[in-house]
Amino acid sequence: MTTLSFPLPNAPTLYAPLPALGEIQRDQAVARIDTPDGGVAYVVTRYADVRTVLVDPRFSRAAAAASGSAAADFGLGALATDSIVGMDPPEHTRLRKLVARAFTARRVEQLRPGTARIVDELIDALLDLPQPADLVEHFSLALPVRVICDMLGVPAGDRDTFHGWSDTLLGGPGADPRVMGAALRAMGEYFAGLIAAKRAKPEDDLMTALIAARDEHDRLTEEELVRLSLGILIGGHETTANQITMILLTLRHFPEQDALLRADPSLIPGAVEELMRFVQLGDGATSLPRVATEDVELSGVTIPKGAVVLPALAVANRDPGVYDEPDGLDVTRKELSHLSFGAGVHHCLGAQLARMELQEALRGLFTRLPGLRVAVPDGELRFKQGMIVRSVEALPVTW
Repeated sequence: MTTLSFPLPNAPTLYAPLPALGEIQRDQAVARIDTPDGGVAYVVTRYADVRTVLVDPRFSRAAAAASGSAAADFGLGALATDSIVGMDPPEHTRLRKLVARAFTARRVEQLRPGTARIVDELIDALLDLPQPADLVEHFSLALPVRVICDMLGVPAGDRDTFHGWSDTLLGGPGADPRVMGAALRAMGEYFAGLIAAKRAKPEDDLMTALIAARDEHDRLTEEELVRLSLGILIGGHETTANQITMILLTLRHFPEQDALLRADPSLIPGAVEELMRFVQLGDGATSLPRVATEDVELSGVTIPKGAVVLPALAVANRDPGVYDEPDGLDVTRKELSHLSFGAGVHHCLGAQLARMELQEALRGLFTRLPGLRVAVPDGELRFKQGMIVRSVEALPVTW
């Protein structure tokens, strides 16, 4: 069995997973990783096995997020501890039910016209800027930030403040836990103040609804209310913002697919699913860790109780046993499923919202800015360091 060392190196390109993981997927499916503390973890690479890790209750997020867990070296420490991200049922189920109705397909479709208006407003403002202009600042970050802030009820003037904290909390392996803890405390204090303001003056937003669940129905503790709000805000914008930029970079690398999509906007909904499968959003090779609560066999390998398990979503989304030509981008691919939003109880709560925002973002950019082009080569892109998602500091574009 191949043994790797953690941290895994970054993939050599923006457009394909780490080759060593592809080799493991082909030859053995599951591989051991030596951890910094001298322990052992297991990386899982095939679609069926990764899905099992995500949906099988024998693989615990709560155990991985627990203070002192061997999984702590694998990222998201402060954010995962005591939050919905780091819970198992029944606690996870209770909290998720409180907010799930705000993210249903029906509710998200009701938000589509407003999202389309925001897209148009941002493009109107972009058109007034000299070229090249930074798409990150003026569009890809601004869009999901406005949508989730409007949903939650965060004042417009506070949007930039929380984004710096959010970047800190998405630090990858090796991030300073003291810095992450300070950012978490600062965001907690901010939300405590916002909750107090909305208690005094309720509004028609998700935050007010969560406060009612806390005050009127005793379904949340005060700390849970703060942490849940924090998780919704971070999860509701970071990945979508970075996905927009990575989609444009990926399409530039596949000019025939880019041209096909621009010529036929009706392809956009299906193309978003294919791009979610294909785009390498993370520098890291794996998703959030789990811990096996008993011995479990995957593809002939017994993962022992207590072992850290790392589901490699990026390479699972390229499994040749599931996809024809998995390393090719095909915006016309039909009947597509992927694991980019996870699966099981931790399937991304905002998946429908992210899909809708990405659809409207591409529709607006490609119909109103048909000449849109990234204005710098890949080698000149500056990525923020130490984050679990690829996040460019700026994306200069022309149109």
